[in-house]
Amino acid sequence: MRLFRSPEVIGIADDALDFALESSAETHPNEYMGLLRGEDARRLGVDRDGLVVTDVLIIPGTVSDPYSATVRNDLIPNDFRAVGSIHSHPNGVLRPSDADLDTFGSGTVHIIIGAPYGPDDWKAFDQSGEVRDLPVLDVDLPDPESFFDFTQEDIDSELDQ
Repeated sequence: MRLFRSPEVIGIADDALDFALESSAETHPNEYMGLLRGEDARRLGVDRDGLVVTDVLIIPGTVSDPYSATVRNDLIPNDFRAVGSIHSHPNGVLRPSDADLDTFGSGTVHIIIGAPYGPDDWKAFDQSGEVRDLPVLDVDLPDPESFFDFTQEDIDSELDQ
């Protein structure tokens, strides 16, 4: 693992984007909101320095309606892999509102997905709300780490110590 990573986000994994598009459609007519996490591009087989968006975190306690989505700040994890945010606009408008711009302070990439939530119904923005390029990358994501990744044998060996 590299100690120092380039903070530049160079793309989004196609699986992460598909998840967000599907989640946005399922949440419709309410807004959908999540936080983006990145992984070192080289660990994913991309021959380039930077980060690839690989995960969309859904924060417990998020409240949404057709006009907004609000995340409770006290439930946002302190995550060194956080790179930005993602949310939907059920009205299909693919540009940030003033309220959106107020939330773009943390992270370097912010994605807005619009109805009808197809593969081209999204745009990426920088912190100031300017459109930025974010290629969709076909990468193999690592198996998710699981808190419950143990067996009864593991438990028994711990108890025997």
